[in-house]
Amino acid sequence: MPQTKRTLKGVLGGLLGLVGLSAVAGVLVTAAVTPAIAVAGVTGSQALTIFDNLPNSLTPGAPMEPTTIYANGTDGKPFQLAKFYDQNRVPVSFDQVSPLLYDAILSSEDKSFYEHGGVNLGATVKAVVDNVRGTSSRGASTISQQFVKNVLIQECEWDVKPTLKNGEANPEYANQLQACWTEATEAKGADGIERKLQEMRYAIQIEKDFSKNDILLGYLNVANFGGQTYGIEAAANRYFGTTAKNLTLGQAATLAGIVQNPNRFRIDRAEGTNSKADGYADTKVRRNYVLNRMLQNGQITEAQYKEASEAPIVANIKSTAQGCSAAGAQAYFCQYVRAVIENDEAFGKTQSERQETLRRGGLKIYTSLDMRIQQPGVDAMNELAPTFVPEATYAASGVTIEATTGRVLAIVQNTKFNETSKAAAGETSLVYAADQDHNGSGGFGPGSSYKLFTLLDWLEKGHSVNENLNGAVRNGGSYKLTTCGKQSTVAAKNAGGNFRKNRGFAGTPMSFTAQSLNTGYYAMAEKLDLCDINKMAERLGVHEGDMGSVTSSNGLFESTLGSKSIAPLQMASAYATVANQGKFCQPRVIDKVVNTAGEEMPVPKSTCTQVIPPEVAATAAHALQGVMSATGRDARLGDGVPLIGKTGTNESTGTAMATASTKTATFIFSGFDKDMTADSIPFEKRKRIERTYGPSGMQLSQIRFPLSRAMQGAANAVYGGDRFPQPDRDLTRRVMKDLPDVVGKSIDEATGILREAGFSVQVGDPVDSEIGQGLVAEQNPGAGRAPAGATVTLRPSSGKKPGAAAPEAEGTVPNVTGAKYNQAKAALEKLGFGVSEDGCNGGSTVSGQDPAADTKAPAGTEVALSCGDDG
Repeated sequence: MPQTKRTLKGVLGGLLGLVGLSAVAGVLVTAAVTPAIAVAGVTGSQALTIFDNLPNSLTPGAPMEPTTIYANGTDGKPFQLAKFYDQNRVPVSFDQVSPLLYDAILSSEDKSFYEHGGVNLGATVKAVVDNVRGTSSRGASTISQQFVKNVLIQECEWDVKPTLKNGEANPEYANQLQACWTEATEAKGADGIERKLQEMRYAIQIEKDFSKNDILLGYLNVANFGGQTYGIEAAANRYFGTTAKNLTLGQAATLAGIVQNPNRFRIDRAEGTNSKADGYADTKVRRNYVLNRMLQNGQITEAQYKEASEAPIVANIKSTAQGCSAAGAQAYFCQYVRAVIENDEAFGKTQSERQETLRRGGLKIYTSLDMRIQQPGVDAMNELAPTFVPEATYAASGVTIEATTGRVLAIVQNTKFNETSKAAAGETSLVYAADQDHNGSGGFGPGSSYKLFTLLDWLEKGHSVNENLNGAVRNGGSYKLTTCGKQSTVAAKNAGGNFRKNRGFAGTPMSFTAQSLNTGYYAMAEKLDLCDINKMAERLGVHEGDMGSVTSSNGLFESTLGSKSIAPLQMASAYATVANQGKFCQPRVIDKVVNTAGEEMPVPKSTCTQVIPPEVAATAAHALQGVMSATGRDARLGDGVPLIGKTGTNESTGTAMATASTKTATFIFSGFDKDMTADSIPFEKRKRIERTYGPSGMQLSQIRFPLSRAMQGAANAVYGGDRFPQPDRDLTRRVMKDLPDVVGKSIDEATGILREAGFSVQVGDPVDSEIGQGLVAEQNPGAGRAPAGATVTLRPSSGKKPGAAAPEAEGTVPNVTGAKYNQAKAALEKLGFGVSEDGCNGGSTVSGQDPAADTKAPAGTEVALSCGDDG
């Protein structure tokens, strides 16, 4: 059984090695090594100094360990989401290994481990001589020497990089790893002798610096057990689905046998030599050798030996799947985390260093993923969105973040995760919610959800949400714009209209926002600088999906209606900023990082910054709350948590829905890949696809609403939400301005004056007036103080003075005698005659008329009607 103290014999053996390595070398050379070295071509003088010239200090470093990523379960407790490794290893402490395993290893590999001082001189000398003479290839290494060998292999492997400096995969990685093993285990001749002597020297030093138990445990934690399985705990789990502490006698003997030649004796092959097909024949022979050694050393009984040696090897292979593919529906969140690790300098200065940290650093990374929001989102996505549609590249994505911290709580997607080159339709490794720096796609069109930035710029410039503007369609008109300080004009016909050809209306930003009126927002944009709108978006963390700046294109349509390609996560962050009283929190997915020593490490930097004034955010939220009773009403929840929201429709790609409480924000996109523009999928075809492949009774464009309800509703249930702050009084004021007097001016001149003063204009019917024909005869409201942006109705003069006789024209007076008075009056007026009456009312019967019927009379002649008693 393992011991913690050495025997006197062991101490003396160790001292023998430490008295002076040159003396040991001399003994070794005199006894046996000199002839062997001579055979290998080494001179006697070299042999006398070879020990002295070897390094004498080895400090075992930390072995490669997997990095494990954790998420928060529905019970709020962390669970393993994924692992990344070059070597699958789970280090254990001494008491976490079965004594049977210690006995099996020591019996078969080094039965005198607790007696020698690190080197078994007699066995080693014989092995060296036999190796040089070619009569045997046995190693005769002690556990201490094997530990040294594995440490040296590990050091060599640390220097082999899986990726090149540019981040590309190293094509020679496997060959270079194999070279590490070969150099440490198979060197022959003089090199082989020098390697063996080096192992001896290091082993003696290791025995001085560490206890026997530490050396034995270190060996079991570092040793390879076949393929990427390293260390006894990972081996027990991989091959038998158990732990090192719970190994049976047969399992312990099998693993002790595997470590002697890992890739030959591994038991996870289904076919071929030494596989399940032949009962792992070679491994069984090796296992039984180990069992026999245990029997000979008195560590098991004859009965135990018989039972264990006759039993077949029964493997219980557990998958060692690594990477995000093991994360199931959470794989896309995992991909985002992976990108953060590979890109952020918190994990290394270069990308290759960061990738090495991911696969070798043994970090425990605790993420922000919350299954209480993620799982409802996954369930809703599975129910509502097809994985793919045959006629186009369909994409659906949902993301929820914590508004007050930027923590990403959930990422869901319609596709199946597949990062191989053989991905089928509906399979991808791209994260639709993310930008290209985070394993994302090129982004998607946010549509009218981008109007948020026009609204915020409008408010920051001091405009009120209750300012009146003419948001009607301008047939034949144009928009006078400012772009980066330069003036320009865009014809209304080139700017695009409203959804479903809505004619628009005169109103306020409050109503324009609730109804998502494009032409209303064009009217707002006329009073702003288009570049400032996009700069506002940039301040709230928004950039193009390909990492380009949203300020690089500043046209009217793209600046106000969002014809850009933006990742859903950036849009969610923008709405979270409004909900967080104007503080933008950078999206983050990592809460805590713990290293192999159990110490917390710095996490990627993330800041929350006040990017818009609180009063602007509060007033914008006030306007966005109106959306939830209008265009966004299908995303309402009725759970008592106040929400802001905004819909988005991009005719070329798809639809979006943004919602946010004061605690969390959600953004949903449903549509087509950014490359599938209106040119490649005609509008009518796209609508047919949406009808055909949408869930029962619903088009694909409408699944944004139930998806939003599922994710935002789950977030509300967990994180809650408060009332939004009251809007700013000045930014909700009814703005009054001086309304100029334009009576007597031409319609064109009057229109220019009024628009320059900030009013909208419409022209009414002509009116009789002393003013010249065509000039403004009336304006309503009249000159004075009026609401800013109010619509002024102008009525031109007809050119006829009030009360003036109409131009002479004759007509025939019809016969209305006997008709009811109201019918008679209508018939006469229709022909241009006036009417006077004597004792008539609506139901009276006309008994007489003057002029008489069929009389010729000028237009406008008054016909006097008299009525009799109806009885």
